[in-house]
This record gives sequence, C-alpha cells and structure tokens, in this order.
Amino acid sequence: MSQVDDVLAALADPMRRRVLDLVAAKGPISASALATELPVSRQAIMKHLAVLEKAELVGSVRAGRENNFSVRSGALDATAAWMASLASQWDRRLAAIKKIAEA
Repeated sequence: MSQVDDVLAALADPMRRRVLDLVAAKGPISASALATELPVSRQAIMKHLAVLEKAELVGSVRAGRENNFSVRSGALDATAAWMASLASQWDRRLAAIKKIAEA
C-alpha cells in the first residue's frame, strides 16, 4: 500500500481525524491526556494512534512511562500534492471538454 493510501485510510475514520486534530492543537501529547479530551478509552486512542503512526501522520517520543505524540507533516504533504495533481488533471480535462463544447 502506498503512503497516500495509508494516509487516506487513516483519515477515513472520524475519530482518527479528531485525534489528529487534537494532537496538532495540543502539541506533544500522551494518549492519557488525549483520553481526557475524547469520549473513548485510552486503549481505543492507542489503536487510533497506531494507525496514524503507521501512516506517518504522527510520531512518538518516549517520555517516562508514556509516549508523547506529535504531528508529522511529510505524509500529509505528499497526500496534498497527490490531490493537487489529481485536481489539475481534472481541470485540464474539463477545459478540453469546454473547448469541444464551444466549438
């Protein structure tokens, strides 16, 4: 599976998007701290963080007994670039259709 596939699969889940948003807003944060902000268990948050980490959307650093998670932008940047390229292709196709229709 490509990096873009991993990112899109990870972001398909609304709770994972909420987790990612919180990690982005709060900076380095532990799963325990995230659990106080969300209506799910710490174990559920850990599962979501594992998917986000596999997709390279977050990274973790050990701090005592817990890991602190931070956003990693590289995979998201690559996905955004792919989406921009796809949009550009569609723009060219639509322009060609418009040109044909106007002829």
